[in-house]
Amino acid sequence: MARARWAEELVARFYERSGYEIVTRNWHCREGELDIVAILASPVRPIIAVVEVKARATNNYGSPFEAVTQVKQKKLRIAATKFLATHPELHGEIRFDAVSVLGTKLDVLHNAF
Repeated sequence: MARARWAEELVARFYERSGYEIVTRNWHCREGELDIVAILASPVRPIIAVVEVKARATNNYGSPFEAVTQVKQKKLRIAATKFLATHPELHGEIRFDAVSVLGTKLDVLHNAF
């Protein structure tokens, strides 16, 4: 569990350095959890990034991205819909990102699904 929290902190800092504002972390509902929700302000249309963080010490058990299965993606979509329904002040283009943290290396996949 400590690795997961450390990885989420690392990813949150990455998004902040990239100009995003972290809206929430570890938001829970019955369908699942959103690791990070971040927004990038834009005069045209803000981007709301729903970020799934997967961390591994090594790739002995496969790539962290392999853990973002279709079932997981469906749960994330449902959870994001519920989150946004409770936050009407947030509007913009919704994007689902997946971030792999393998050891200390970040691999960011925007529009992962």
